[in-house]
Amino acid sequence: MQVSRLALAIALGATTTAQAQQTGAQQAEALDLGTLVLEAESDATLVQNGYVAEAGRQATKVDTPIADIPQSISTVAQDQVEDQQPRTLLETLSYASGASVTNFAFDTRYDAIYLRGFPAYYTGLFRDGLRQVNGPSAWYRNEPYTYEAVSVLKGPASSLYGVSGPGGLVNIVSKRPKEVAFNELKFTTGTDSRAEAAFDFTGPLGEDGRLQYRLTGLVREADTPLEGYSDDKIAIAPALSYQLTDRTRITFLGEYSDATVGGTASYYNPSYGVASELYNGDPDYNDFDQQQFRLGYEIEHELTDSITLRQNLRYSEVDSDLEYAGYYAIPNSTTLGRYWGHYLEDMEVLTVDSMAEARFGTGVVDHTVAVGLDYTHSDYDAYSVAGYVSAEDTDALDVPYYNGQQMSQLGVYVHDQMQAGRWTVFASGRYDWVDITSRAKDRSETDTSDEAFSGRIGASWRVNNGLNIFANLSSSFSPNVGVVYDDVTSDDSSPAKPTRALQKEIGLKYQLPGSESLITASLFDIQQEDGVVFDTSTGLNKQRQLDLRSRGFEIEGQANLNDAWRVVGAYTYLDMEIEEGATGTEGNTLSATPEHTASLWGFYEPQDGVFEGFGFGAGLRYVGESWGDDENTFKNDAYLFADLAMSYDFARNGYDGLQLQVNVKNAFDETGQTCSAGYCYRYEGRTATASLRYRF
Repeated sequence: MQVSRLALAIALGATTTAQAQQTGAQQAEALDLGTLVLEAESDATLVQNGYVAEAGRQATKVDTPIADIPQSISTVAQDQVEDQQPRTLLETLSYASGASVTNFAFDTRYDAIYLRGFPAYYTGLFRDGLRQVNGPSAWYRNEPYTYEAVSVLKGPASSLYGVSGPGGLVNIVSKRPKEVAFNELKFTTGTDSRAEAAFDFTGPLGEDGRLQYRLTGLVREADTPLEGYSDDKIAIAPALSYQLTDRTRITFLGEYSDATVGGTASYYNPSYGVASELYNGDPDYNDFDQQQFRLGYEIEHELTDSITLRQNLRYSEVDSDLEYAGYYAIPNSTTLGRYWGHYLEDMEVLTVDSMAEARFGTGVVDHTVAVGLDYTHSDYDAYSVAGYVSAEDTDALDVPYYNGQQMSQLGVYVHDQMQAGRWTVFASGRYDWVDITSRAKDRSETDTSDEAFSGRIGASWRVNNGLNIFANLSSSFSPNVGVVYDDVTSDDSSPAKPTRALQKEIGLKYQLPGSESLITASLFDIQQEDGVVFDTSTGLNKQRQLDLRSRGFEIEGQANLNDAWRVVGAYTYLDMEIEEGATGTEGNTLSATPEHTASLWGFYEPQDGVFEGFGFGAGLRYVGESWGDDENTFKNDAYLFADLAMSYDFARNGYDGLQLQVNVKNAFDETGQTCSAGYCYRYEGRTATASLRYRF
């Protein structure tokens, strides 16, 4: 396998340490090799150690120590995913600073992530460094069992990644083939009749090891606390990696899934700012079926010892079939009316990124330069109908065309990463051209074109004793998918304008001497124009645009405290102001954006004594008060969520690789409400799972 110099250096350091330990052990009377630990992560594009991410390509597209990057980055490593057992991408990021995942309470239909107060679900989701464009409802669902880490790059990242949101981007790192054999079988049961079987196989094919494979998959049937709202899925993710020559490697990554969740996740709101306990859904008309497919490749060729060429390509499809229902108040009546809706949407996306990386020196300055071009083409069509007679009547109706959009984006970029002594300086620039064709209900078309420059300049100074001080100035440009409504009570809409933003950020990163850790703290100020937000005050998801300003403070830390403890903690202060919006909202705080959020999670594995083999995990997540509407007329309560975990490794009983784990989420059983843009939702309540895992 061809590895980067950074990864090779890390590997050589580990080898040297292992050799020294072996020499000492040979001098002892007995040799204890201990238990072989099989790890799921590949470290191909992100080097991780326990809860700590050490280096990767997530911020700069080239291998870089995360401590040296002059920008805030949060990473959820594979070990943390395994300890916490998240069911969704939202749960994966629930302990990350600056990430809000509770805006719509319980809703597994979409990965509705907000970063530093801004939505990241349309243009801020990336998979393996390539943008993952979502349609209005055809959102790609990210199964936690298919990825090995998630990295969050805070603030604008358009200078390298093009179309992305002002709050940052989320990069999901897919499981990749490993050079050593790793096999896992996993069986899970839990509350709400949850039953899941999963597998993960990887390793070399053939004696020379040039060809490696990975095959990951699962089958799940599950209910939820909502009647008729399921969580069923069949997924399979194959991958192949082949060392064509000593300097050339190609990796194929694919995934197919067929999933069904509930079509309705909301409760009836009898009055403004109140969610009743009356579930809106109809158990007999409550399926959100979705098939999704992706296939792509990554090819890397070392042209010379100092020049590397890379190309990443992916084609993906998402087909959604949504059945939903709701109640509405009948004028001059004490009874409620009922409606049923049927919504269809298909989304196709092709994205390709081609770049060259060059490493050279100019005097005392070492340069790593990336020059590239990327292209994305997306196309969606939507069909919608609603009925007020019965579910059967709505189901029998033809579903007419609703709207659609085709977008083509081309960008060229250059990034210069300069290192001189204790200084690291990043300078990036990019120019994008975007063409959009929007289709109305009558299939009439409206063409729009946009182009813009995005830039980033950042510097990091390594002081001493593991302390780095950094600052950056970065901008973003993001054309938006779909249409927006100046008045959400009207059907009059127009194509969404591009979103532009500028961030100023200063901060520090600190690695505790002699430990595996990383602490990041930062102050930020983001000015945004024409941001897209969801408005659900009418009971329907409609987009509108606002000018927003986000200011705040974040601190986050990950640490592996000896072989027994793994810890992650975070705190965020956020001031999210509406600078220009609907009448009566200017100067207010954006709804569903709490000023204070905090979290702490720890996992402890005793190394000896009576509890050797056990693992104990516990975490607290605090979501502070927030406004329930943009008019700031009422507030959402603060909530404290608790999560628990316990595991037992049967290796001490002679069963190497066998582990039992129990996870409890929302142990306090908080089922209160939270409101966004005046519409209110409820939290899920307490859930529990038990998993039996065998690695060999």
